[in-house]
Amino acid sequence: MRLVPRTLLARTFLLLAALMLLSVLAWFAIFSTYEREPRARQIAQMIASVVNLTRTSLISARVDARRELLRELSDREGIHIYIAEPEDSVPPLPPRALLQRVEELVRERLGPETRLTLERAGEKALFASFRIDQDEFWVALPIDRIERIFPAQWIGWALAAVLLSLIGAWAIMFRVTRPLKALEGAAAEIGRGRTPPPLPERGPEELETLARAFNRMSADLARLDEDRALILAGISHDLRTPLTRLRMEIEMTGADDATREAMAADVEEMDRTIGQFLDFARSGNEGNEGGEAGEPTDLAALLEQLAGQYQRRGFAVALQPTFPAAATLPVRAPTLRRAVANLIDNALRHAGAEQPIELALARIGREMHIEVRDRGPGIPPAEAERLKLPFTQLENARSNAVGAGLGLAIVERIARGHGGRLDLLPREDGGLVARITIPAP
Repeated sequence: MRLVPRTLLARTFLLLAALMLLSVLAWFAIFSTYEREPRARQIAQMIASVVNLTRTSLISARVDARRELLRELSDREGIHIYIAEPEDSVPPLPPRALLQRVEELVRERLGPETRLTLERAGEKALFASFRIDQDEFWVALPIDRIERIFPAQWIGWALAAVLLSLIGAWAIMFRVTRPLKALEGAAAEIGRGRTPPPLPERGPEELETLARAFNRMSADLARLDEDRALILAGISHDLRTPLTRLRMEIEMTGADDATREAMAADVEEMDRTIGQFLDFARSGNEGNEGGEAGEPTDLAALLEQLAGQYQRRGFAVALQPTFPAAATLPVRAPTLRRAVANLIDNALRHAGAEQPIELALARIGREMHIEVRDRGPGIPPAEAERLKLPFTQLENARSNAVGAGLGLAIVERIARGHGGRLDLLPREDGGLVARITIPAP
């Protein structure tokens, strides 16, 4: 389970959200620090005023009117007056910066012997002591006079501000990541051998420059691919004319039959190699715009036709006994047929024409697998990816046959042009499984 998201949008949004929350907390701390002194002075002034007025009232009032005065203070102002007893247990003020500062300011105004507490004899209030002659009294003020009351609407406005900030951060990051998402899709199209449409060159300067550079790169790659295909096709076409003359001259030569057959085999091999060059040149454009359009094709019927063609030529190409019921996919049938035929030819060349070749078709989840299985020497797993590159061959018995090393590269390009891939897997009982995987909607 990943606690940290992987997308740039989510990561940046969480970072901005965390920074905003920390900023709010920092501003609250700054506000509390700068608000503490004036608030402490206000509370100290209020306590000093209440104590002084109470003392003055008690001193000035007649003895028989003091009880009525105390009752009126209690009813109207919520102020209670108590006589301090020697056995009073008075806990000190809590260690809060505001209360400590209030106590300092009150003692400056009323004298150093003034005591403050929030609890006396089990009663919760703000108690301040004062003296009249030799007697000590407690004046009790409602504790809510020193409490900070946050109006509910403040919390609502704060939440609304944070929410709007987060929505703005999400919108900003979405505008930044949307072009990157389009760039990712275009890069994937190039990886599949296609030419994506140009990216829109707008937005922030950095993204606009990136889109412009990517479009230039995509256009250059397409132009290079077209030039490469044109050169290969031209060379291959020009070589076939002298090969045809060579074939005719071999038939007219006075050499013995064995020599003529060997020379004809060499010419045929050269012709097949030239055919591979032409196929490789064509496969470069099959995934691009303007290539063959995909049409619904019954893959089972396509494999049956291929197997029949090879069987009529005397090769042992067998079909899997059962095919999936839903084997119709929108594909470019001629190019896919050529890819499977290349795999069959490759298996016959390296495993031997007398060895049986198996064709299999299976649907695994949202993928269709076309497999060509042989019982040849196989391919080391470490060399599988390298052999998909053009003009690449193994340095062992499997590469004893001549060739240009383009067969697997052609199949890889055709598979990528269909949005799939080519896998070269070792067979459990010996041999090779060449698998073309195509997405199946």
